[in-house]
Amino acid sequence: MNAIQENNSEIKKMAKVSDRLSGIEEYYFSTKLRQIDEMNKAGKSVINLGIGSPDLPPHPDVIKTLAEEAKKPNQHGYQNYKGSPVLRNAISKWYKKWYNVDLNPDTEILPLIGSKEGIMHICMTYINPGDGVLIPNPGYPTYKSAATIAGASVIAYTLKKENNWCPDFDELENIDLQKVKLMFVNYPQMPTGQLPTKEMFDELISFAKKHQILICHDNPYSFILNDHPMSLLSVEGAKEVVIELNSFSKSHNMAGWRVGMLCGAKERIEEVLRFKSNMDSGMFLPLQLAAAKALELGQDWYDSVNSVYKKRREKVFALLDLLNCSYDKNQAGLFVWASIPGNYKDGFELSDEVLEGSNVFITPGGIFGTAGNQYVRVSLCANEEKLDEAINRIQKIKN
Repeated sequence: MNAIQENNSEIKKMAKVSDRLSGIEEYYFSTKLRQIDEMNKAGKSVINLGIGSPDLPPHPDVIKTLAEEAKKPNQHGYQNYKGSPVLRNAISKWYKKWYNVDLNPDTEILPLIGSKEGIMHICMTYINPGDGVLIPNPGYPTYKSAATIAGASVIAYTLKKENNWCPDFDELENIDLQKVKLMFVNYPQMPTGQLPTKEMFDELISFAKKHQILICHDNPYSFILNDHPMSLLSVEGAKEVVIELNSFSKSHNMAGWRVGMLCGAKERIEEVLRFKSNMDSGMFLPLQLAAAKALELGQDWYDSVNSVYKKRREKVFALLDLLNCSYDKNQAGLFVWASIPGNYKDGFELSDEVLEGSNVFITPGGIFGTAGNQYVRVSLCANEEKLDEAINRIQKIKN
């Protein structure tokens, strides 16, 4: 054994990872991006249509606010754990204007360093080892990993195309729900792009009240290719059983800024704050003030963003047609979800074939759960030129 091997062996003896990381692997996109990076270094020039990271900039007034506020000498200290009153008031007005939801800015809103942070905070705030957590299948992988790290017993509930990717409440009633404490839902749904209905939201609230389950609604996609944004908090009585996450990442092209929000009853906000305040400090104040400016933008802003995505979506439809995939044209959000043709074992096989054959990456649906095995997901976060190039590359391997 050489010196390096001996040193690595000693390090492993000194610090073993905790049991809570058992079964938790590195995030799929983290490992995939490394593979793509290696392919690019080899001259492959991969077109990445996998991740929903908006390539468009925020509104110029938002960037101007950040720059002007950052120049001020008194803006760089620690901030209030509850966030700036300016941002909380802006969130309250935004929720009222677009969702018709009344939120007290002093007690019912908690700004977050991205809504992904909020998922972890919620799990650590409410879950004891062995508590049940309902996770959508297919669904955002972070729900499962955060709940698992917190010690939960994860229970997947299957979403089906024939049920419009909505929870099957009859099936849920057949599950032993006695230990279930928390349920994650996400509409417009990711990865399927399914829009919510008022009837489904009403049924969800009734289910939660009946079984005393806290619902965490993750709502970052409601303004993307959707003319009627909805909040689960708009349902009468929802605050009794719902906390809602929202984000600036998709609606305002601010993914890298890491600004999100948690909304709900005063008691819920105070409970999550008990955990959050021990994990981080308040967000950089100029970021918060710029985020508040973003929330002042009107319909013209959302229309301009969606006009770009509509054109891109037509290109993605053409790409998926080349792959003989089937899809619903009425999806919302930053992606197109499509079922694969029957000659492929699963979406991983199709994704790998496209990546290896044309240097184009599309996401296999199976990373979102077993119910996504026969699907792929394609991001709209690439310009039309790149999408045209991806189509040309795929045409070559299909001819």
